[in-house]
Amino acid sequence: MPTGRDLDARTVADLLARGEALVVDVREPEAFAGGHIPGAVNLPLSRFRPEALPRAEGRRLILNCAAGGRSARALAACDAARAAVDGHLAGGLGAWKAAGLPLETGA
Repeated sequence: MPTGRDLDARTVADLLARGEALVVDVREPEAFAGGHIPGAVNLPLSRFRPEALPRAEGRRLILNCAAGGRSARALAACDAARAAVDGHLAGGLGAWKAAGLPLETGA
């Protein structure tokens, strides 16, 4: 479901390193605790509401999930609600891991 706002793992990592992004992980809490992008905030798709998104405070708001499908659905919900989200991690956490990027565990 390409949106034109599909971001690759290296781009997201670079934005995070520069303090220019906030990642919102839409996986369930158990999956999030098992490993996630460092600094990501958990907002599970099962109870996702665009109005509950954290304030990005000048950073780009980027969604992610395990493989990219759920974050694409959350992105579409944000678009319908006119919520300001900049994109999602194409390929999700799988793409992040494949790029050899770090994970953190715990909630």
